[in-house]
Amino acid sequence: MYIVQIASECAPVIKAGGLGDVVYGLSRELETRENCVEIILPKYDCMRYDHIWRLHDAYRDLWVPWYGAAIHCSVYCGWVHGQVCFFIEPHSEDNFFNRGCYYGCSDDNMRFAFFSKAALEFLLQSNKRPDVIHCHDWQTGLVPIMLYEMYQHYGMERQRVCYTIHNFKHQGIAGADLLWATGLNREPYYFHYDRLRDNFNPFALNYMKGGIVYSNYVNTVSPHHAWEAHHTGISYGLGHTLHLNQDKFGGILNGIDYDMWNPESDRYIPYHYAKHDLQGKALNKKALRDRLLLSHVDKPIVAFIGRLDDQKGVHLVHHAIYHALHKGAQFVLLGSATDAGINNRFWHEKNFLNNNPDCHLELGFNEELAHLIYAGADMIVVPSNYEPCGLTQVIGLQYGAVPIVRGVGGLVNTVFDQDHDSTKPPEERNGYVFYQADNHALESAMDRALDLWRQNPDSFRQLMVQGMVYDYSWNHPGEEYLAVYDHIRHK
Repeated sequence: MYIVQIASECAPVIKAGGLGDVVYGLSRELETRENCVEIILPKYDCMRYDHIWRLHDAYRDLWVPWYGAAIHCSVYCGWVHGQVCFFIEPHSEDNFFNRGCYYGCSDDNMRFAFFSKAALEFLLQSNKRPDVIHCHDWQTGLVPIMLYEMYQHYGMERQRVCYTIHNFKHQGIAGADLLWATGLNREPYYFHYDRLRDNFNPFALNYMKGGIVYSNYVNTVSPHHAWEAHHTGISYGLGHTLHLNQDKFGGILNGIDYDMWNPESDRYIPYHYAKHDLQGKALNKKALRDRLLLSHVDKPIVAFIGRLDDQKGVHLVHHAIYHALHKGAQFVLLGSATDAGINNRFWHEKNFLNNNPDCHLELGFNEELAHLIYAGADMIVVPSNYEPCGLTQVIGLQYGAVPIVRGVGGLVNTVFDQDHDSTKPPEERNGYVFYQADNHALESAMDRALDLWRQNPDSFRQLMVQGMVYDYSWNHPGEEYLAVYDHIRHK
């Protein structure tokens, strides 16, 4: 099968979050299953060019219709750790992708509208006809719209679209100027509620809504988050649209790259270990304490790794630090805040706890340190307000760091409570789950984990091993996506 992924990120060359990891990991998995996969990306000035091999001209004179005229683009091709990627570079005064950033510009909606248009124009002009176009998040929500309203009339009538939503919070909003820029034009047609009109603002067009309406299949990145999006407010206003399109909507759990996240071969940790031999984990715990100047005492290490923002339940992260210390545990945090207020709050806590031998807060992100924390921690806390999939808990399981998670989104699909889960027998449970977003619920789950560590170390060790047995690689998601592609190809 010939598959083209159109996205705004692909790790490690362009990565702002989990989207980049998914685009790369899924593409690689699909190729191992003997499919042809190509990735189309913007050519940002700030991307990691050192991760691209043999970057060269692929299509020099791509003229992309825009506002009744056309913008000249160059398309470059290179290999990102084995994956074929095409990078679109517009030559215009707009400087769409020469901003020193991936996102955060006031005209992001038009930047990615142009990218979506340019990606389709490249497929058309270069005579590429994939079986399936797989696009991601709001940035490429216009792709299925323009494909079925425009490009199918120019020889692209056989292409089918799978649209994956990684985060419903950001949906892409524009006014009528979007229609005139892209050549869609017909305002009354697209401002109809059944097409692009935002569900709550009659004067706005919603990219993500359009992607849902026009795609052949829509999914989010875990089965439980799909249920939440359909039945709760977590879809940020798109619940009715999902309900109308429920026959083509589902959830497919993300995977992780087990070549990168593997305690048996991880190049970032000093001691390798496996589920049948955990001696190296104890040595990594000592190395983590040496690195962060923590005291060498007989205490469990509880960790948090991730963004410090409201989505990640930052109020509960704060409480987890002090509850762990109160209960005689050590706490390690690695994370950065995007909000100035949250950043200031955690710098205050870092300064306050700076001389505490049982606590270290690392405000920022360090790839090497993240691996060492996973390898050295006994438990990893993930108290998210919402979590479409979540990678932290899955990586924690792989490294024998028992997850303590809030029962939302993909956390429900990957962590099964040691004491209370009714879907798994005791020998298949792998962590602790709480449901309310308050301190008492978090404390209850943390206390159960800490008590098991102290009172029954053999059972805690067995729980670690049960978590390490789980396979959350791209193997199963790859099968599911191929089944989706096959289904929509034959509709």
